[in-house]
Amino acid sequence: MKKQIYSVLVENRSGVLCKVAGLFSRRCFNIDSLAVGETDGDAVSCMTIVSSGDERTFEQIEKQLNKKLDVIKVKTFEEQQCITRELMLIKVKYNKNNRRDITELCDIMKAQIVDMSRHYMMIQLCDTPERVKLLIQLFQSVSIVEVARTGTLALSKCMENDES
Repeated sequence: MKKQIYSVLVENRSGVLCKVAGLFSRRCFNIDSLAVGETDGDAVSCMTIVSSGDERTFEQIEKQLNKKLDVIKVKTFEEQQCITRELMLIKVKYNKNNRRDITELCDIMKAQIVDMSRHYMMIQLCDTPERVKLLIQLFQSVSIVEVARTGTLALSKCMENDES
């Protein structure tokens, strides 16, 4: 299955997220990732939605999104057309035997230790969704306590004739 990324500008009002999620739910479209936040103004939010399916499904999703009154603009990207990032916080339990391995892994993956106690470390990584998944896999040998992820954010790659 292919993945499609939708960058959807919407009016920043209560209920808009519910309407968009309902659109996916009613038509049995899958949401792999959903991230929402205000843009440079507080009247408009950007929803970044990652979905999987076939070309027909992607066309239907775009058409249905464009029909919504609260939707201002819909842009679609394939993964190679944009830069994607995801933020993850992961809390691990450590001991004197694995502490060095954890810190070396953080250095290699360019992750930061953002909080620490006597037995726990909280690590932050902002990277591609694939590298976030890789870090989780690499920490499987350590005791993972908790994981929080934002979901994918995306913007189209920079072009000199960009008028987005």
